[in-house]
Amino acid sequence: MTIARFRHAFPRARWSEHKGAWYVPGRTAKTRIGRFLARLDAEADSFADERGRDAFAFDPIKSRYLEVGSSAFLIRTPYSKTLVSKIREIEGVRWDADRRLWAVPYRSYEDLRQRWPMIETIAAQCEPEARKERREALRGTEEGEATKARRRERRRKRYPVAVASMPPMDRVVSTHIGLVLFLGLTGELADLKAIEAFYFPPVAGEDYVWFEWRPGTLEELVTTWPARSDPSNKERHHGWWLPTLDELRIARRDARSREKASQRRSKEA
Repeated sequence: MTIARFRHAFPRARWSEHKGAWYVPGRTAKTRIGRFLARLDAEADSFADERGRDAFAFDPIKSRYLEVGSSAFLIRTPYSKTLVSKIREIEGVRWDADRRLWAVPYRSYEDLRQRWPMIETIAAQCEPEARKERREALRGTEEGEATKARRRERRRKRYPVAVASMPPMDRVVSTHIGLVLFLGLTGELADLKAIEAFYFPPVAGEDYVWFEWRPGTLEELVTTWPARSDPSNKERHHGWWLPTLDELRIARRDARSREKASQRRSKEA
């Protein structure tokens, strides 16, 4: 059927046995073929959306975090970094900044259904009441004090790096706390106990120093080339390594979201 539609749309097209492909003459052939393929994709998506609707009607997901929109499933949840990363794994999902929700095309229903139990569990844990209960339960405990200590340490915007492997200062690198841009030395040696408690297991006998850092901007992340291979254990023990493509993709999405949120706040102000 597809070949018949193609022949009807391009009556001058000829099959090349040598190349194993169709040849369409004309200067505008590339544009016309692109439009033809786009129509096929749109029709396929429409059919897949109808199947997704039918699947949902037969076996619906009942949740306070999920709504059925006119053209997509709509997800509204409390904010959580972990939750955002899980939702972004859904095929075809997109963030609707105007309505402050996630939209998932109907054709992705099966993927959504497989991931939903975990998404719903994390969302429930992120509700203000659940967060308050956890804080109350941790108050005065050893775990609670450790959590406070980690937050205080993060606010200091410092990170330990092995003296034997100084990082570059002109590009974004990957660390145990995410992708950062190092600004310079603080002039202090890093304590091994603090490194192990808050960052990563240090190498015994290795000297570490504190570096000041900030998150990379979207422009800096976009212009950062990924590493050709995954970091070695030695690089991880030194504290930093060149980011992989997957790490860059996640960081770029987060930076893009922060930039859009900042622009929206500026317009509202």
